[in-house]
Amino acid sequence: MTQHWPDDVFEALRRAEIRQVGYVPDAGHARLIERAHADAEMRAVVLTTEEEGIALAAGAWLGGTRAVLLMQSSGVGNCINMLSLPLNCRMPLLALVTMRGEWGEFNPWQVPMGSATPAVLERMGVQVRRVERAEEAAETVAAAAALAFDSTVPVAVLLSQRLIGAKLWVR
Repeated sequence: MTQHWPDDVFEALRRAEIRQVGYVPDAGHARLIERAHADAEMRAVVLTTEEEGIALAAGAWLGGTRAVLLMQSSGVGNCINMLSLPLNCRMPLLALVTMRGEWGEFNPWQVPMGSATPAVLERMGVQVRRVERAEEAAETVAAAAALAFDSTVPVAVLLSQRLIGAKLWVR
């Protein structure tokens, strides 16, 4: 199970009846994105910016389906104002956030938002869960989906940089 945690997470999303996957392209989510595009029961939607994913998730909920937002920690700052939508309207939001600026980071520009992401989300009223180990990934995502959709609250699962693997600078 641990080697294929993205596939296990994808299956958890399927069991949670996720039908729309909004994403900004990200190597850390590459396998989930690939699987979403290949699944006839899901609609993968590439976004131009992360806050569009919050609107996509709200629209999915209003239309009777469930969505997940895939993004990187650097995009969390783009969502701050839009997070008022699920909070004020009591709509669920499930976000999977690949972390940057942590273990093995080469890019100093990623460090500030990577460090601030958990606190920013919590201050905006988002329930935050974190995955450090592959064997925790699917179970954490399943529990986060249940919390989001059963309690109509925003939930973000932070996928640590150690879990997804540090990106390398290629010259």
